[in-house]
Amino acid sequence: MNVTSFIFYCFIVTFTPGPTNIVILSTVHNSGAKKAMEYTYGATIAFGFLLVISSMLNTVLAAVIPKILIVMQILGSFYMLYLAYQVYKMDSSKPTVNHTGTFISGFLTQFLNPKVVLFTLTVIPTYILPYYVSMPAITIGVVAITVIGFLAFITWILFGAIFKEFLQKHKKVVNVLMALFLVYAAIMIWV
Repeated sequence: MNVTSFIFYCFIVTFTPGPTNIVILSTVHNSGAKKAMEYTYGATIAFGFLLVISSMLNTVLAAVIPKILIVMQILGSFYMLYLAYQVYKMDSSKPTVNHTGTFISGFLTQFLNPKVVLFTLTVIPTYILPYYVSMPAITIGVVAITVIGFLAFITWILFGAIFKEFLQKHKKVVNVLMALFLVYAAIMIWV
């Protein structure tokens, strides 16, 4: 298992702007950190739940159809390249939408967030299942990814207001760097 690629992928996908992170940032600005934490708890639990579902689904599929892991690695690589393109062309100057930051809204929106759904469906079979199939190893992977996601959410709460101005000022350089890290992670799946 290429741990460096795995860590890069998890950090880039969870820390880069996406629907959840943007809602968290908007909630901090409009309703404060306490309300954003409530939303974050719901989002984190749903994120972990989606990872558990993905792990079970992919473990069963890998046992029934062993070649499915290769397909999921291919899909994961293409998804990372797609994300790299999206991050590269991202325009963070667009205004965010104000959403009520509740636990339930944080939980439910994760199931509608294509970035989260695709990530949770591809990260386990791409990085963990090719090397580990025992339930304890998969559980450790799910917990590690969930913690990384939670750290990303917390980062957006604590530093979102500070980094927003900086990121907008240097958005092209930041986007290019994040996109290059995603391309690196996609390539490292096959090395």
